[in-house]
Amino acid sequence: MERIVQLNGWIRARTLSGSSLENLTMLTVGDAFPHYSAQACVGTGKDDVKLLTQADYAGRWVVYFFYPKDFTFVCPTEIAEFNKQVKAFGDRDTSVVGGSTDNEYSHLAWRRAHPDLADLKFPLIAAQKLAVELGILEKSEGYCLRATFIVDPNGVIQWVDVNQGRVGRNVAEVMRVLDALQSDELCPCNWKKGDPYVKAG
Repeated sequence: MERIVQLNGWIRARTLSGSSLENLTMLTVGDAFPHYSAQACVGTGKDDVKLLTQADYAGRWVVYFFYPKDFTFVCPTEIAEFNKQVKAFGDRDTSVVGGSTDNEYSHLAWRRAHPDLADLKFPLIAAQKLAVELGILEKSEGYCLRATFIVDPNGVIQWVDVNQGRVGRNVAEVMRVLDALQSDELCPCNWKKGDPYVKAG
């Protein structure tokens, strides 16, 4: 049996009968995104913490992106870029959700302290349990890997991308892949919206 221990806003999966972070398996394309219920920071006010579940995004495409830790250096550059592109995602009927294993009050304090995070148009969730279910915890310290999931309106994972913690992700690439997935066509290497599709046969 596995026990999840929260320490200073992040978690570690600790063994009670031989299981550990080494045994986590990351979900991949074709898997159902886990049903979840998580506290989220949705603003910078004292009442801007709320409970979110996957049902809040029923019938929509969702980009979930996870980052290692609040109050770090690469992470806010990504979060700010997702925020710059949130309207473009919305134009594609796609919601954006960020998160880490920090709790919702850490997210709130960070947003209040960092000018690039003050006006986010998407929630930051406390993903302690969800990160375990997704299998995206770094194996020695238990923080989130820099992982991105595109989930379709049926709740099925259609794309997964994971970076080493020192390397920020490319938000334009997330958008490009989303466009390709939503096209439901054969899309060649380096395809971008407006380019021709591959014709089978």
